[in-house]
Amino acid sequence: MARFVRWYGSGPLHLLVLLCSFALTAYAMVRLFAVRPLGVAIWFVGAAIVHDLILLPLYSVADLSAYSVLRHRPGRVPQMPWINYLRVPTFLSGVLLLVWFPLILDLAIPYRGDTRLPEGVYLSRWLAITGVLFGASALAFALKLRRASRAARADEKRPPPGHDGRP
Repeated sequence: MARFVRWYGSGPLHLLVLLCSFALTAYAMVRLFAVRPLGVAIWFVGAAIVHDLILLPLYSVADLSAYSVLRHRPGRVPQMPWINYLRVPTFLSGVLLLVWFPLILDLAIPYRGDTRLPEGVYLSRWLAITGVLFGASALAFALKLRRASRAARADEKRPPPGHDGRP
C-alpha cells in the first residue's frame, strides 16, 4: 500500500473516485454530443475561453489582493492557512451567481409559472445564501483557531523531553 501511495501520490479511494468522475463525465459527454454536437462544442469552447481569459485573471487578482492586504497585518492575522476559509465561500457564491445571474439580477423572463415565486426574491435569497456560506466558513475558522490555540497551550505546559520535573 505504501508503494502505491508513493507511486500514485494518494490512496486507492482517491483513484477510484477520480476514475468514477471521469466515467460519469464521459457518459454525460456522449449523451450530450448525441443530442446537440455543435451546441455542446460551442458551449465547451466558449466556457474555456471565458474562464481562461476573463474569470481566471479576475479571481486571481481578487485572491492576490485579499492575501496581500491581510498579509501585512502580522499581529492580527493568525499563522494558519486562513485564505481557504475566504476562497471557498467566495467560490461557491460566485458559482451560484454565475449560474443564476439572470434571475438574481432580474434579467430573465419571469419564472412565476414554473417556480411560483415573484421575480424579486432571488437577489435576497442569493445574498442570504452568501451570508450563510461566509458565516459557516468564519465559524469553521474560529473552531480551527480555538483548537490550534488549545494545542499550543497544551504544548507549553508539557515539560521538555528528558525532564521529569526533578532537580
